[in-house]
Amino acid sequence: MSPRQRPEPVQVVKERRDAALQSLIGGVPFIRFLGIQYDRRGDELTAILPFDERLIGNPMLPALHGGATAAFLEVTAIIGLSWSLIWEDMEAGRLDPRALDATHLPRLPKTIDFTVDYLRTGLPRDAYARARVNRSGRRYGSVHVEAWQDNRERLFAQATGHFLMPDRKAPTRDG
Repeated sequence: MSPRQRPEPVQVVKERRDAALQSLIGGVPFIRFLGIQYDRRGDELTAILPFDERLIGNPMLPALHGGATAAFLEVTAIIGLSWSLIWEDMEAGRLDPRALDATHLPRLPKTIDFTVDYLRTGLPRDAYARARVNRSGRRYGSVHVEAWQDNRERLFAQATGHFLMPDRKAPTRDG
């Protein structure tokens, strides 16, 4: 009988998961363009859209542009759906997060439809969003996203999207 292997230190596992997330989001130039950041707590992601003057659509109010809000929500949905797949594969041992880098990234889901509900004016401050995956099958995924600013209970926008799932056996984005 072989001796039991010691589990890796928690910090090593955390750093590897954070690196996998950074590889995923680093492969999407639009995320960098908008300045979206992510806070990861276990498998839960919170997207953060730091305020920037160029995101203002109506300077008289001032209010966040609806297009910037919609883009933030759609990116949050796609990354949330992709992360749920990566997380599942990492936990099942099917994916070594060290294998994810700029040249070995999974294909992203493709948007079928995306509906945004603008609930109130997006103020000139940081915005936050979380995606909840309602369904994630082989061919189709459904995601609901909620966005807020100062108070998690006072949403300023929400969205529902349906996505064509990537073939998980297909080559990576660059391959």
